[in-house]
Parts: sequence; C-alpha cells; structure tokens
Amino acid sequence: MPPSPDHTLMFREAAEAGAVVQRQRDANRLALTALGERLRASPPRAVATLARGSSDNAATFARYLIETRVGVLTSSVAPSIASVYAAAPDMTDAVMLAISQSGKSPDLVTGLAAARARGAYGIALVNADASPLAAGADLALPLHAGAERSVAATKSFVASLAAILDLVTHWAGDAALARALETLPDALDRAWVLDWTAALAPLERAASLYIVGRGPGYAIAQEAALKIKETCGFHAEAFSAAEVRHGPMALVDKGFPVLLLAQDDETRDSVAALAHDFAARGATLLHAGLGDAPGIALPAIDADPAIQPLLMIESFYRLANALAVARGRDPDSPPHLAKVTETV
Repeated sequence: MPPSPDHTLMFREAAEAGAVVQRQRDANRLALTALGERLRASPPRAVATLARGSSDNAATFARYLIETRVGVLTSSVAPSIASVYAAAPDMTDAVMLAISQSGKSPDLVTGLAAARARGAYGIALVNADASPLAAGADLALPLHAGAERSVAATKSFVASLAAILDLVTHWAGDAALARALETLPDALDRAWVLDWTAALAPLERAASLYIVGRGPGYAIAQEAALKIKETCGFHAEAFSAAEVRHGPMALVDKGFPVLLLAQDDETRDSVAALAHDFAARGATLLHAGLGDAPGIALPAIDADPAIQPLLMIESFYRLANALAVARGRDPDSPPHLAKVTETV
C-alpha cells in the first residue's frame, strides 16, 4: 500500500524549499558577490552547462536566464564527450557550470575536469559539498538543501534554480532581480499550499500527458514531465510552446491531457494562444498562469516573472506526490530507480 500523500518523504522534502532557499542565499552571499565581480571584470565568451536528470532541467533554466539577462551564449555539453569519447572542445575564456545533487556521477566529474584542462573556469552547483564534483571545481556553490532521501529530487531542484538566479543577479548587477529573490522563500511557502487537486481526476487514469511552457517555463515543463514519469508511472513529454506545433500537435485530440505553464513575460501570449488551439481539438486542458483561458485553471501566485517558474514547480510537486498515491504508487520508491545514478 502506498503511504498517504502527506506522509511521503517527497511531500516533506518538497515542503522545505522555502527554508532551503533562504538558507542557501544567506550562506552563499559573499561567494556570489565575489563571483559576480569576477564575471563582470572578465566576461566569459560562453557558458557550458554539464548535468543530467533534474539537474539538466535546471541547466535549461540557466540557459534562458544567462542569455536573456547577461547576453552570453550558453549551451549544454554532452557528458559523454569527455567520459566516453575522451575528447574536449577548446574552453578558453569559457565558464563550465556543472549542476548535481550528489556530485558523484563519474561522467560529470570527468567532464568538468576535461573542461578545466581545456581552459574553462569551473563552477559546481552541488548539494553534497564534500563530493568529487565540488572538489574538482574552481568554485563550489553548495545548494544547502540538506539530506534528500526520496528518489524524486524536489527541494534540490528548486535550490538549483534559486542558485542560478542568485548567480545571474550578482553577475548582471540586476537590482530588480535581487528584489524578486528577496521575496522567493516566502513565495515558495505560499506556492506549496496552493490547491492543484482539480488536476487529480483528469490525470488519475491518464496514459500520456503533454506539459508545455516557453522560455524559463520550458525548463519547468521538462522537470514536471520527468516527475510524472518517475513518480506517477505514465508517459509525459515536455515541449516548448513553439516546438509543440511542429508535429506533436497531431496526437492531440478529444480527451488528450495537456498542462500549460506560463509566466508573465514575453512568452505568455504564445502559451495562451495554444490554450485555445488545444481546446478546439477537445483536449483535456489544465493550465497555470493563464487566468481565464479555456480548461481547468490551477492557481498561481502573482510574482516577478523570473521567480514564477520556481513557484509553479513547487505547486506541481505537491500535485505529483498526490497523483502518484492516487494511482497506487509510492513516489519515494519508483521502480528501477535509485537516488544516486552514476553514469560514465
């Protein structure tokens, strides 16, 4: 028998996100101030991200944030380039941003070492500050999420996004973003208690789900789709609001479930337009951040667009935990998965 929804490790750990972010910001403030000064004094020509799983979804968030707020080309690096092919591109005057909960996966450790050997400045965002990945970086920024025992990463993912926001805030010297970050811990606590249970009935027997966002919200869609697969045991796929029109729309017809996630930035109109297109096809439509769009509206907090994706994923985690239990699954112990996955 699965546990009750409010007695899972996933529930308890996800609920800690607000406190985790406050602890992280207090602990890392001086290091981030120095890092911001370094990056402004010697701007990198590019940023490469290195991550897997939920951490790679955080890397997607980093790409959008760095390119829009700082204007530096940012791209994901395949860990196997170094760990399997024993190759590494020229990383002179580049930053390698490695993101990991455990900091133990050999391919990430190898990839960071290879990048540094080819000229990169290596930054590790890692929850385990005594890990090999942290030891192999020029600068390790601990996530301060504390022990995370549920297989499904929750508070460490939110902590990764918060660390990326803080890094970019200090790099850009962005006063507005700094003000938004000050509100984040409390806003996460409020997001956690929002009622998304209206989504339970449409998804309890679903066999597939599209989750759609755009810009930083696409990273959240990726994370939500991963959590559905991990904890709820059915197929979910994430799409950009632009990309879903290029082929995947063909599968959407009457009753096909779709979850739209929108933040209040330049991408909102394109996500809103999709709501009407999906509704016209008869999709079972769920959405957050779109107000009175067609379908089932899930509550969202009015906040700075930079932090809205973090608030939505916090609300989603509570839904995913409850949905897993409703489907007869234990979200803490998904079949065939372990907390730390070490790949080469």
